[in-house]
Amino acid sequence: MPTPDLTQARFLAVEAEVRYWEDAEVNGQPEDDDAPTIPLKQGELWVPVIELASGQIQDWPAGTTARTHYKVCDAGRYALLDAQRAEIVAIEGYVPDMLAPEGRGFGDYIILAIGPDGTIAHWKANLDAFAPR
Repeated sequence: MPTPDLTQARFLAVEAEVRYWEDAEVNGQPEDDDAPTIPLKQGELWVPVIELASGQIQDWPAGTTARTHYKVCDAGRYALLDAQRAEIVAIEGYVPDMLAPEGRGFGDYIILAIGPDGTIAHWKANLDAFAPR
């Protein structure tokens, strides 16, 4: 299998099985586990696609803010996509460190502060988790 070319990565696609939706707030309001309002929720998964260079979540509804402290515990899939959104490489299990710029995620948490334009505060793309071992 050829070594993936990480220099072509432009997006991070997240498929995170969130344990407790209530571990977030949307527009300053605490979430409810029974009726979460976080954008980009699909069933039991949270599926944002993040532009690596800017930290902006694609298709984020304008004017919506959020803070997450989602426990994922090895129930996630994270894929690097190229400019055409073709998958370059994917990993499963631990949450990549770059998804916790607001705290220590320890591989189990997605800790984000998302602004009204969908940009993640303090974002730094770090592709170490995807590097060949």
